[in-house]
Formats: sequence, structure tokens, C-alpha cells
Amino acid sequence: MVSEQCLPLTSTHLLEKVFPVYALALPDPNPDYILDGSDPIWEAIKAEAKLEAEKEPILSSFLYASVLAHECLEQVLAFVVANRLQSPTLLATQLVDIMCNVVMHDKAIQRSIRFDVQAFKDRDPACLSYCSAILYMKGFHALQVYRVAHALWHQGRQILALALQSRVSEVFGIDIHPAAKIGEGILLDHGTGVVIGETAVIGNRVSFMQGVTLGGTGKEIGDRHPKIGDGVLIGAGSTILGNIKIGEGVMIAAGSLVLKDAPPRSMVAGTPAKVLGSLRDHFPSLTMKHDATKPFFTQVAAKFNDEKSGGAENPEKNEANTIERFGCLDLTSD
Repeated sequence: MVSEQCLPLTSTHLLEKVFPVYALALPDPNPDYILDGSDPIWEAIKAEAKLEAEKEPILSSFLYASVLAHECLEQVLAFVVANRLQSPTLLATQLVDIMCNVVMHDKAIQRSIRFDVQAFKDRDPACLSYCSAILYMKGFHALQVYRVAHALWHQGRQILALALQSRVSEVFGIDIHPAAKIGEGILLDHGTGVVIGETAVIGNRVSFMQGVTLGGTGKEIGDRHPKIGDGVLIGAGSTILGNIKIGEGVMIAAGSLVLKDAPPRSMVAGTPAKVLGSLRDHFPSLTMKHDATKPFFTQVAAKFNDEKSGGAENPEKNEANTIERFGCLDLTSD
């Protein structure tokens, strides 16, 4: 039987009826619905682990030790992450204790864990199941260790928080300062090379591709890192520097260098990045469409060159000129 402390959702928590409702940004369901301690994602993970053990008997011991032997999702996460991060001087048993002592007593982290795993399941086509996200995806693991380190940081245990950050950076190649503020429903797709600085603030339902940097611009202290709004999609290899604001629903194209504020629901691209147009998607982070279609880009190119020259030009020439200027978007047609 699942112990009471493992139940992350109580009758006092008015949440969506099912987690995909949150992750897909659909309208709120019946506000009178209460989960009453149910945990659909944990139930799904157990069912998936049992099925995988039957399909791949060679993994049955691993799946039992990692998932089925535990009473709740929090214990599974602590066990899996501890075994990935352990070292000769930082034992798995110590890491399990650190994780459990924080997560078991923090309802906000318990909620965020579930919204994060739903984000991976919904937005990453390589994520086959909730179970695969929990067991194998280092972006998810790094994000949950950050959540524990963030709690420790605010408990005054900064040295331990930095030790966890350092170990995650060493093992996963993902560097998130424990003082950064990160919302829920976050996707770190691949995660490799992601760097998030100390005073960065990230909203809910944000999606990061690999190699993204939220950094400062020098040796200044204080508030020096980007502020990312809800629903932002940040393409691979993008760098966002300084205490600037990226508005809600912005799409940042791969390889961009962003040095200035970006208005809500805009698309920015280039080095340095420019605003290329507006987006119909309220939250591009949910659709994960991080390229510009050829018709859209041609239209943007024509507008850009029109404004530059004061008159209409050849559309093909416009497109070529703008590609040369911003050369970072996938122009593959739908």
C-alpha cells in the first residue's frame, strides 16, 4: 500500500482532471473536480514498468529495483538519480536521503515533477513513455536535481546545493545554478550543453533544445540573467545574454544570439537576433515547431526588404537576402 507521505495530491489541491490538460494548455476542466489523492502518472509508470519487464525479461531485475520495488514516484526518482550521480565520495545512499528529505516534504516539487514528466511525454517524440522519461532522460533528471538544490539553497544549505549542481554538470553536461527560478512543465530536450545562470527566471511550459545558454554579459553582480516568459521555445544552440526579457510565447530560432528584449508571441532569429514576425501559436513550446516554413519566411523576407528599400522587390531575391542575413532557419516546406 502506498504510504500517506508519498501521495503528492490531496483533496486541498485543485488540479486539472488529467495532467495532459495542463501540459497542452487546454482550458481548465471542471473546477469542482478534485483528485482526492490519486496519482495517474505514478499508476501509468508502474503499469509501463510491468509491461516492459514482460517484453524484455533481461531488464526485469532493473525495472523491479528502479520502479516496482518503490512505494511512490518520489522514491523512484531519488533511487534512479542517486545511482546515476553517485561517486566514491558522494554515495548513492546519501543522495537518496538528500532527495527524499526534500521532495517528500515539498508539495510544490511533487507537483512540478509530474508536470515536467508530462511535458517530456507530450513534447519529445523520442520519449516513448512516462517510465522512459523517469529512467533514462538526463534532461529530466538534471531538472529534478535542480529542484532539490533550489530548495536546499533557500534553506541556507548553499554548499550542498552547489555540490549537487557540480555533480549534475559533471555527469549530465547540464549546468543549472540552484538559485535560478524555474517554473513547471519544463522540457530540456536532450539537455546536453544547457547552461542556466544564477539570476535567470523561467516561466511555465518552456521548452529548451540542446546547447542553450541563459548567461550574463560580464563580471557584474546582481540581477544579470534573462527572464523567460511562459510558453517560450528556445532552439538548439541559442544564446540569450543579460538581464533581458523574453516575452510569453516567443520562438527563438536555432543558433540565435539574443541580446535585446523580445516581445510576446514573436519569432526572433539571427546573430544578433532580430524580430522576424509574429506567431499564431500561443505557446510554441507545446507545438515544438521550431522552424519557419518557406511561405512564412518568404513573406517575412519580402516585408524586411520592402521596409529596407522602400519598395517591392523580387520575392526570390528577398528570400535569398534575408537568408544571408539571418541564415539560421529551416526553410523546408510543410
